[in-house]
Amino acid sequence: MGTFEVEKREIISRDEAATRLRRIANLLSGSEEEVNFDRGEMKLKVSIPDEVHWKVELEMDDDESELEIELKW
Repeated sequence: MGTFEVEKREIISRDEAATRLRRIANLLSGSEEEVNFDRGEMKLKVSIPDEVHWKVELEMDDDESELEIELKW
């Protein structure tokens, strides 16, 4: 299978960002090996192993800051 990528950018409130992060955390902590992601009409089923590579990156400059959380498997 070739590369497949879904990217969505939007402006949301800090509370909504926290809610979405909690939803992702709940999906990861579940007992199911496969996780379902829904993006409108697109539905994806992803197998996630018990161990993943975790990366957190924080970039700050005068104009903006960026927090990037990456999981790889």
